[in-house]
Amino acid sequence: MVRAVTLLLALLVLWPVTAATQSESDVRDARGVVLQQLDAFRRDDFDTAFTFASSEIHQLFDRARFEQMVRTSYPEIARSASAVIDGVQRGDASRLYLFVRVHGTNGRAVEAVYEMVREDGGWRINGVVTRPDTSEKT
Repeated sequence: MVRAVTLLLALLVLWPVTAATQSESDVRDARGVVLQQLDAFRRDDFDTAFTFASSEIHQLFDRARFEQMVRTSYPEIARSASAVIDGVQRGDASRLYLFVRVHGTNGRAVEAVYEMVREDGGWRINGVVTRPDTSEKT
């Protein structure tokens, strides 16, 4: 939990930064993974959604516990109405962070930071931290 909060705070400071050296194909592929998982959640297809999770997530959760965790901890992500990827920040060669604004069917929106890891030649979701989206408030 402390790791997630620290990651969120560090990355939100960098939110407006988009890495100029980020490979366009890496960004496109990682974006595709996030958007495909969100689409699977919208269809209540947690079997498919779980395939986009990293091996670390698979070690922490079986499929049923993964669904329970997403539904209870991330309701806007579990049932999103829309999502926009606002930016990317590169970590080391095998990590990048996607900044996503997600609007839930519950009427609430969140700003999410997706930690992406490269595994077996593709991108997988290794974790997500969220906070309420304050961008629309005046």
